[in-house]
Amino acid sequence: MKTQLKNSLKFSLGIAVITFVLAAIFTVISNYILDDVYYLLGIIIVFVIVSIGVFFDMLGIAATAADEVPFHAMAAEKVNGSKEAIIIVRNADRFASFCNDVIGDIAGVISGTAATMVVLRLTFILGHSEDSTTNLVISVIFTSIVAAVTVGGKALGKYFAIHASTDIIFFAARVISLVERKLNITILPRGKKSSRKS
Repeated sequence: MKTQLKNSLKFSLGIAVITFVLAAIFTVISNYILDDVYYLLGIIIVFVIVSIGVFFDMLGIAATAADEVPFHAMAAEKVNGSKEAIIIVRNADRFASFCNDVIGDIAGVISGTAATMVVLRLTFILGHSEDSTTNLVISVIFTSIVAAVTVGGKALGKYFAIHASTDIIFFAARVISLVERKLNITILPRGKKSSRKS
């Protein structure tokens, strides 16, 4: 029990550090990009960030919903990505934590910040930078649209994650396998097999 708690605390601390670093990096990058960008491009960037959050949220849920059995048959035939898919499913809790809590939440925070920057630029361009009422209306409308797209996208993503978990995880596994082979790096753990059932 103490070992499991120690491992859980170690993993949680690692995730917190990774989240801090990634959030700082992505925030600086997004602020730099959006600083002098045209507001229409800024709106597109906001929804790209939202889409990234929705996609990774779907990946995390798919990992917890997927069954590793179909991937064993693929692994027996030496299909690229099958071994990575098995690793993802066996480490579904950690994979989901990274996708949902790290990437998903960072995307949510950054999209909110980016939306604020777009609203400020939009009100400035429209010549209403001093009109608090107009600023409020534009801010409410735009942030509400971003929130609606985020929540609606995640709801749709959950549907696909549950009903097409095998295809989604296999796609992610093939991408990871390709990146690992091309860049000669290790993304997924290859050591001990930590089954979510244990």
